[in-house]
Amino acid sequence: MAVKRAGTGFQWLEGDCRLRRLMSRPCIFFDRDGIVNESPGSGYVERWEDFHLQPGFVEALKTVSAKGFPSVIVTNQQGVAKGLYSEAELAEIHENMRAELRAAGVDVLDVFQCVHFADAGCDCRKPKPGMILQAVEKYDLQLAGSWMIGDSEKDVEAGQAAGCRTVRVCPMDLETKADFHVETMEDVAALLEKELEPCEP
Repeated sequence: MAVKRAGTGFQWLEGDCRLRRLMSRPCIFFDRDGIVNESPGSGYVERWEDFHLQPGFVEALKTVSAKGFPSVIVTNQQGVAKGLYSEAELAEIHENMRAELRAAGVDVLDVFQCVHFADAGCDCRKPKPGMILQAVEKYDLQLAGSWMIGDSEKDVEAGQAAGCRTVRVCPMDLETKADFHVETMEDVAALLEKELEPCEP
């Protein structure tokens, strides 16, 4: 597994589980396209038939669950604004996705999506941290000790803006400001197994 660890000044408190049990839990945030499912490239996943789980994602989610962390998906989906698919169709994709994950023995706490145009100026579209902050407020999550995992620099920027540790999944020849840089979701599973401190609320 090739892993690059950023030499930034970011400091993550290695958490005392006894203290965390008195507080809300940290969370692992995942981008969707290219992380949960195979990337549609420059297009969109417009129907369930085009949705295929990314190899290694289930293993990563199992690791997260075993460590006692909830998982939340945060995804930009401006295909809705473009009229390529409706919010109801997007919800159906996510319902089917969660059913497939449950069949594999895992699940996510929730899915947050931004359905606005990229130039709409909303607070939820990554690289802004709005969806992460929405999840924190809804579920009383703890940002300290949380992670954001994605395949683009927008994911990294959103995670860092929220105070999360960040992982970018992409070829090693690409530059990133993420705390960790890996190539595959299998690498993510191994990284989380090594780096996450088991901690229950």
